[in-house]
Amino acid sequence: MLAVSLLADVRTSRQDAATLKQKVATISAHAEKPSNQPRRTTVTENEVNSYLVYEAREQLPTGVVEPSISILGEGRLSARAVVDLDAVRREKNPTSLLDPMNYLAGKVPVTATGLLKTGNGVAHLELESAAISRLPIPKFLLQEIVSYYSRSASNPAGINLDDPFALPARIREIQVQRGQAIIVQ
Repeated sequence: MLAVSLLADVRTSRQDAATLKQKVATISAHAEKPSNQPRRTTVTENEVNSYLVYEAREQLPTGVVEPSISILGEGRLSARAVVDLDAVRREKNPTSLLDPMNYLAGKVPVTATGLLKTGNGVAHLELESAAISRLPIPKFLLQEIVSYYSRSASNPAGINLDDPFALPARIREIQVQRGQAIIVQ
């Protein structure tokens, strides 16, 4: 519940969005020229959320709106978005009457909180909790939603929550502190 209330206080600005856009460009440029000196870039929660509002809207899958991130500290993150569960249910093969997805409908807020662990250019997210409209849901339901919205031609099954993933742009690790993350290249 704390994560949900924190997410309700998201402050955004065009300037913070532009700042993050510039930081991403700098991170990408640094990836092109290897260096023995580690480079650290601090990204704030407000910058990330501003970027999501002002710059990333067209990159989001259809049916996903109002995304926001809370950087809780000590590696913990919380994410929220409003998603269209009708689209997920239509795509899913019919299963038994006991399938919880049969009883979920409409556009609803989905939240997830977890621990981000990174090192040697690889990240892994350990899910701690997930909810739809503040009602706790099991991991497999969140997995269905994530799989549906993350499908692509190169990854038709979508993202698996349990799979580690390579960090882009020669990022070695991400240090998650309260309200900010430090990207180390």
